[in-house]
Amino acid sequence: MSFSGIHGLPLEVTVVGCYNLEDKEWISRQDPYVCLEYGSAKFRTKTCTDGGKNPTFQEKFIFTLIEGLRELNVVVWNSNTLVADDLIGSGRIQLHKVLSQGFEDCAWPLQSKTGRHSGEVRVIMHFPNAKQPQNWKTKAAPSFPEYAPSAPFAQVLPYAHPPAAPYPTPMPYAAPVSSYNSYPPSTTTYPPSQYVGYPPQAPPASYTYPPQVYPPPPQPPQVYPPAPAGIYPPPPY
Repeated sequence: MSFSGIHGLPLEVTVVGCYNLEDKEWISRQDPYVCLEYGSAKFRTKTCTDGGKNPTFQEKFIFTLIEGLRELNVVVWNSNTLVADDLIGSGRIQLHKVLSQGFEDCAWPLQSKTGRHSGEVRVIMHFPNAKQPQNWKTKAAPSFPEYAPSAPFAQVLPYAHPPAAPYPTPMPYAAPVSSYNSYPPSTTTYPPSQYVGYPPQAPPASYTYPPQVYPPPPQPPQVYPPAPAGIYPPPPY
């Protein structure tokens, strides 16, 4: 695929982080950083202190594209204080997809000095001047055959219950006839009892209480004879 006319255009590259890096420290955690190189342009991320095997960077760089150069070089180092930095791994990032589609988010493998796998680096690239190939034609919307309008539905009358059939006139209820035969009245007479009955006692006459008048009539006061005057003590009887 030809990418003519891209010389001098910007390419955005964001270093997200690294995964499963080879550990260069025996006691403490390693401090990785990433270097990018494209032509004569070189960029370096900040050191992720104590980043260990999975450091995070989230740093964006802008490269100027060069005609005919279709890859980036990436190198991951472990920062040291007293001695030289340790090389963790290096790799190459291809630009064909981002130049054709305008965007790519991918993790690229890293290799150590001896060619062993030493981890991955995740990079997001954005090329806003990418030209999308027009390999398809706009298809017209499918036309559907016209159908004749369907016949109108017959009017449906509201649902009604069919008329009920007339029931026959019930016969008058007759009392049931007992299955037992009716016996004629008995004509046998029994002699009078041999026990003599006591004469009937007359009912006690009702006692009539004298009528009481309330309140009672006044009684005449009792008058006692006066004692003989001048005789004291009274004579003996």
